[in-house]
Amino acid sequence: MLVTLSAVALFGVLTAVLLRSRYVGPLAAAAVFLFGFFTADTGASSAVRAVCGALLDAAQSIS
Repeated sequence: MLVTLSAVALFGVLTAVLLRSRYVGPLAAAAVFLFGFFTADTGASSAVRAVCGALLDAAQSIS
């Protein structure tokens, strides 16, 4: 749960920075948000969580 909240905070800040610096428009940001929202409700969510967990484990073993 801690990793999930941290990822949400990180991606939220990243989205805000991208919107503020005008690299991404509001419609593109909304489309990406909705894509993530609807993906989380599908069977792909377990695969995405597994990949994120594997990447976190790999990053921890590097240092």
